[in-house]
Amino acid sequence: MSVPHTGTGDRLLGGILSTDFYQLTMAQLYFRAGLADRPARFEHFFRSYPDYGRHQAGYCVAAGMAPFAKWMTDAHPTDADLEALRGHRSSTGQALFGDDFLGWFADLDFSALTLHAVPEGRVVHPNTPITVVEGPLAAAQLLETPLLNRLNFPTLIATKAARVSESALGRPVLEFGMRRAAEAGADAATRAALVGGATSTSNTAAGYTWGVDPSGTHAHSMIQAYLALGEGERAAFQAYADTYPDDCLLLVDTVDTLGSGVPNAIAVFEGLRRRGHRPVGIRLDSGDLAYLAIQAARQLNQAGFDEATIVLSSQLDELTIWQITHQIQEEASHAGLDAQAVINRLVFGVGSRLATSDGSPSLDGVYKLVALKRDGAWQPAIKRSDTPEKVLNPGTKRLWRVTDQQGIATADVLSTADEALLPGAAMALHHHSRADVSRVIRAEEWAGADELLQRVIADGEVVSDGGMEALNDLGVISERRRADVAALGPGVRRLVNPHTYHVSITESLWDLKQELLAKLG
Repeated sequence: MSVPHTGTGDRLLGGILSTDFYQLTMAQLYFRAGLADRPARFEHFFRSYPDYGRHQAGYCVAAGMAPFAKWMTDAHPTDADLEALRGHRSSTGQALFGDDFLGWFADLDFSALTLHAVPEGRVVHPNTPITVVEGPLAAAQLLETPLLNRLNFPTLIATKAARVSESALGRPVLEFGMRRAAEAGADAATRAALVGGATSTSNTAAGYTWGVDPSGTHAHSMIQAYLALGEGERAAFQAYADTYPDDCLLLVDTVDTLGSGVPNAIAVFEGLRRRGHRPVGIRLDSGDLAYLAIQAARQLNQAGFDEATIVLSSQLDELTIWQITHQIQEEASHAGLDAQAVINRLVFGVGSRLATSDGSPSLDGVYKLVALKRDGAWQPAIKRSDTPEKVLNPGTKRLWRVTDQQGIATADVLSTADEALLPGAAMALHHHSRADVSRVIRAEEWAGADELLQRVIADGEVVSDGGMEALNDLGVISERRRADVAALGPGVRRLVNPHTYHVSITESLWDLKQELLAKLG
């Protein structure tokens, strides 16, 4: 297709050319065919929840919209971008991109596109549109890869963080994953973790950027340095306490956690207390964390530090945190401690398994054409597949969340654009891909339907309520996540083998889908 040319290696990623190359070749085709300005509708959705191997997600959390919206409203080709495309040669040595197309591309931005989305922080489910893009075909096509790149990964990490937050039983979760994250992806992971329920981060720049004070203590290397100098663990702890008397949290597992680390920390804490300071606590980073937390709590209590925090870290995820809390519930009484009191002083530092979504490192989010305008009317587009689950739900649609009399979410429902789901009547629903699965929800079985998609961008500007500032308010976003997760049934929230949440389409949409498939022959 093309002849490689020598690059300098200094092109910055993240601009409008940070896309799959075929998006550009398709855009030139649309331009040459007179289709570039044809109105189109694309939908971004994912096909399955993350499966981590030993445990599985029963929901996802939408994330990444505010950073993506900023990129989308700012993006435009640069002179360097145009020069790179102008220098690209075909296999016969001819210019691959013509001057006519490059003239069009030079004026490209995404201001002609309208974007609707499920608000960031809300729970989302497979085969339902998280993001909808409408506008000129070529521009909408060129948005595909940047959108998927900037929304799939944050949604994956926010989902993981929400599960970790759930398993932590309301205790703080600190995101510690920068050193194991994918380079600049660390910043996206930090923000997504905050959306999903993390309370702080070790990522200093990202923390300040997103309005959260970063947090952390010290590494084993500080203790090792004092040991190498012949001054010992106690001296290292004392130096830290002298430097940070009101923020003293000590890592106690460098030498001997219970025989040396905790006793030395207590001795230093006693000195702080005599000077009128209140120590924060200790951190455990290895060993049987549940057992060590119990025994450390016992020693701290005996010394009068029964409110000292115990931070746990070391390869934590939602399942290991669940195991730790349950072990504490079973074993604390043997040490003469109240299990809940021990759990109430815990903080969880979660690193690589959160920032990399360990066990399920990618979300299968896709971006598909579902409608094209012809003669002023939307024409539904469909794609057939030998895999029934991959057959598109065609046309312009609306997305609803149906709740029961107790406010519990019972189904997400796709309808045609001219349908409204109004309580007080029975509702016939179909599985989106299986002809043998359908049901009728009686009028008394549902109390409301919340329309999920909201307009975010139009005419090159953020138009959602409150503008960009509100779009990026992590406090509001996190509250949405808390409310949506709380509205899920316990079975759906379960860490292992969760119940399947109902995703359905209305009878009208089912009939349209079957009609279009029949026309394909």
